[in-house]
Amino acid sequence: MFDLKKRRWLLISLAAGVGLLLLALGRPIIHLIRVTWRDTDQIEKLPPGYVDDVSRMNKTQVSEIWEVPADSQAAEQQLRELLRKAEAAGLRVSIAGARHSMGGHTIYPGGIAINMLPFNRMELDEGKNILHVQAGSQWSEIIPYLDKRGRSIEVMQSDNSFSVGGSLSVNCHGWQYGRPPIASTVHSFRLMKADGTIVRCSRGENKQLFSLALGGYGLFGIMLDVDLLVVPNERLRLEQYVVPVDGALESFERKILEKPGVSMVYARLSIVPDKLFQEVIISMFYPDHSGDIPGLAEPGSLKLRRAVFRGSAESEYGKKLRWQAEAKIQPLLAGKVFSRNQLLNESVEWYQNRSADSTDILHEYFIPRAGASGFLSELRNIIPKYEGDLLNVTVRDVNTDNDTFLRYADQPMIAFVMFFNQSRTAAADSRMKIMTQEMIEAAIKNGGRYYLPYRLHATVDQLYRAYPQARAFFDLKRQYDPREVFQNQFYVKYGSNKAGHEGVAE
Repeated sequence: MFDLKKRRWLLISLAAGVGLLLLALGRPIIHLIRVTWRDTDQIEKLPPGYVDDVSRMNKTQVSEIWEVPADSQAAEQQLRELLRKAEAAGLRVSIAGARHSMGGHTIYPGGIAINMLPFNRMELDEGKNILHVQAGSQWSEIIPYLDKRGRSIEVMQSDNSFSVGGSLSVNCHGWQYGRPPIASTVHSFRLMKADGTIVRCSRGENKQLFSLALGGYGLFGIMLDVDLLVVPNERLRLEQYVVPVDGALESFERKILEKPGVSMVYARLSIVPDKLFQEVIISMFYPDHSGDIPGLAEPGSLKLRRAVFRGSAESEYGKKLRWQAEAKIQPLLAGKVFSRNQLLNESVEWYQNRSADSTDILHEYFIPRAGASGFLSELRNIIPKYEGDLLNVTVRDVNTDNDTFLRYADQPMIAFVMFFNQSRTAAADSRMKIMTQEMIEAAIKNGGRYYLPYRLHATVDQLYRAYPQARAFFDLKRQYDPREVFQNQFYVKYGSNKAGHEGVAE
């Protein structure tokens, strides 16, 4: 009788435990199923003669979309002919790779749009650790090529979907610790100017043009090919921890002192509305010589990761679920050992917004350490005021850029990379514009700058206050390209004589 009662009690306890577990898991499971069910590819195809960028907010008609030939000799000859044709017809030329800028930087209305992606050959000089690569090559092509040869990119973005020419034209930065932006890894490049002549640019040859074209947004010529410094691939071990944001820098520095030699670092801030920016997950990758370097593999759990990420859009519950998953569950499920190349070899497609009704908009701000706390404090008020649907904030350090003219890192900076979900309507875009301008003011107030490849929401005045060297930059553009053959929407708004020098209203 006692055994029967004990058995019954155990069954009741087990059933109750299972019931509580199902209750606990039920809402997350239902939420993720609903997200996955709704997550269909609704991205419309552009009609012939139109171009856009990844924002899907810049659909523009052009006179011609011109595909560069893959063969170098044919490409150079035909590009010269194209430039002569454009000048004779009074047409402007814009240059595009993977089109991941968001402000029409690769677009000129009614102009000729050059697609550089077919121009993608590469060759490694193993003795000098220099990769000779054509500007249309994408990192998704380069990383496997280098991986087979035991090498890795020295500095690049956290995703592999961008082209070399695009990355250099915006002078991207990475999450490689203690490094300046990608321009620091460029040995030299060849540039076709507006008159069709080709010049080699380096720190010792055509030095000024070298500094202008890197981070020059395609306004000084067509970058043909580049010699990039590469480094050995390596085995890295992840150390990850969650701390209050106010103590994050101190915690990070303490870790560096305790265990120097970190190779790659990034942090992620909490986006949960009632705990906005209050916690941070710090991920540090240290060289690990205890085994072989893992080979490249397809990233795992992408469908689940996508559901968790997309489920944070327009959902406070989804944001809480994602933060809990990233702070408590993912560290238990994720591997601890990676190759350097594996960490760089992820595509933006796994988290990309595929809805017809909304899009994801990037912001990025570079703030000196002394201003970081004040900047975040202001954003805690600005973002809720405009009901900004913040999906992600990653934090990286960027060292001083000594190479580019239109530099954003004129000193060591902390980079705040922000990802917002936005409806594709004029009203939503107008609200985003006002919010962005307030965020830019907060950055400038705290000694920082905003990043230029994104939506053109900054006022002309804000651009010139954030980048005092911009006026000279645009003057030099007209010296090197006096007929202003190379143009885009960024230049039209901020750099033309009318916009840049007369302070024209928005």
